[in-house]
Amino acid sequence: MYTDENLLPISALQHLQYCERQCALIHIEKVWAENVLTAEGRVLHDRVDGGGHEKRGNVRTAYSLRLRSLRLGLTGQADVVEFRKQSDGVWLPFPVEYKRGHPKANDCDRVQLCAQALCLEEMKGVSIAAGALFYGETRHRLDVAFDDELRARTEALCARLHAFIEAGVTPAAVYEKGKCDRCSLLGACLPNSAGAGKSARKWLARQIDELCPDLPPESGITTTLDSRHSTLRVIPSVVSRASSVGERICHEKTAQHPLRDHAGRLPLP
Repeated sequence: MYTDENLLPISALQHLQYCERQCALIHIEKVWAENVLTAEGRVLHDRVDGGGHEKRGNVRTAYSLRLRSLRLGLTGQADVVEFRKQSDGVWLPFPVEYKRGHPKANDCDRVQLCAQALCLEEMKGVSIAAGALFYGETRHRLDVAFDDELRARTEALCARLHAFIEAGVTPAAVYEKGKCDRCSLLGACLPNSAGAGKSARKWLARQIDELCPDLPPESGITTTLDSRHSTLRVIPSVVSRASSVGERICHEKTAQHPLRDHAGRLPLP
C-alpha cells in the first residue's frame, strides 16, 4: 500500500509503455515540450477539463474527476466518468478517456483507461466491467472490456513504473523511426546524436560551457533548466564588476546562437 507522497500520475503508465526514455525525461528529469500533436490533444482535453457534472435520464456524467489508488500508487484525472444507474439502484462508473488521434496498434490507451477503472473501483467499492476511448481524429468511441488479462498487464505496469521512477536512471537514447519523429521531446532526447548520452540536463549544461568558454569562474553566471518552457536560462549575478564582464561575454556568445530567443534563452536541442 502506498502513501499520498508516493503516488505517480496515471499518464506515466502510457509514457513508460511508449518509451522508457520519454518516461524518464518527463517524470525523472522533469523535461516537457509541446508539438502539434500534444497541442491538439491538450485542446481536445480542455473541452472536457472544465469540471462539473450533468444528468440525463439514468446517466450522470462527471467531468475532470480526480482519481487515486493507494493500492497501485496512482493519481490522476478522468476526462469523463458516466455513472449509469443499474436496476438495483447502484450508479456504476463508466470511464471515458479522450484521445486526439486514432486507435493504436499497442494497448497503451487501453492500459491507461483500465488504470482509471481500477482507481474508481477502489474509490467507490464497485466492480467496473468496461469503459470507452474516444478518438478525436476518427470521432469514434471504442468500448473497452476490463478483462483479467488487461487488468493483470495494467497492475504489472504500475509496479514496473514505481520501480523505474525509484531507480532514477534515464535510459540512453535509441532512435526508432516513426515513434521518435512523433515525439514532442525529440529535440531534448536527441536519439540521432552520438553525444546525447543519457541526461538531457547534462547535455544542456555542456552547451552553455561551449557557448561561453571564456566565462570567468568569478563571474557568478549560473544556468537553470526551465522545464515549463523547455529552455535553458542564463542567469547573471550583478554583485560585482566581474559578473558584469561575465554577463557581457555570455550574451555576446549567445547572441550568435541561431536559436536564441528574445530573452537570450537557448531552446532545448
